[in-house]
Amino acid sequence: MFRAILSLLVLLLALPAAAEEIGAVGYRFKWLGPNDKIVVEAFDDPDIAGITCYISRARTGGIKGAFGLAEDPPYASISCHQVGPVDGLQAEKFKRPHEVFSERASLIFKTTQVVRFYDPKRRALVYLTYTDRVIDGSPQNSISVVPVGLK
Repeated sequence: MFRAILSLLVLLLALPAAAEEIGAVGYRFKWLGPNDKIVVEAFDDPDIAGITCYISRARTGGIKGAFGLAEDPPYASISCHQVGPVDGLQAEKFKRPHEVFSERASLIFKTTQVVRFYDPKRRALVYLTYTDRVIDGSPQNSISVVPVGLK
């Protein structure tokens, strides 16, 4: 029983970060249901303390949007910043690409993701946001770079 609980805790700690909504603006009026909007959210890198990313993305309104059935457009922008001390050696531990944020953009098949890469030559963390779909994803993307360990 203890091992099952411990395994569940480890799994929960490995999940991507959750975003906190900072604000939103409407960009298209809908007669029924909420308007289409652009939402700005923030999330902290779950593995590297001192890094916060801000992501803006479109949310579809209307009746389908009100019930979570709409498919959001694949447009997103990201800006990541050092907001506290970052240990450059800590960042070097994360050399492989790693998903740090994921949220659905449709009921089942589409997600908006943020993947972190480490560039050891330039000692920088690179955050890439994109939207994928099971059958046909979108090449639209945005990146943000945070230097680490500079003296």
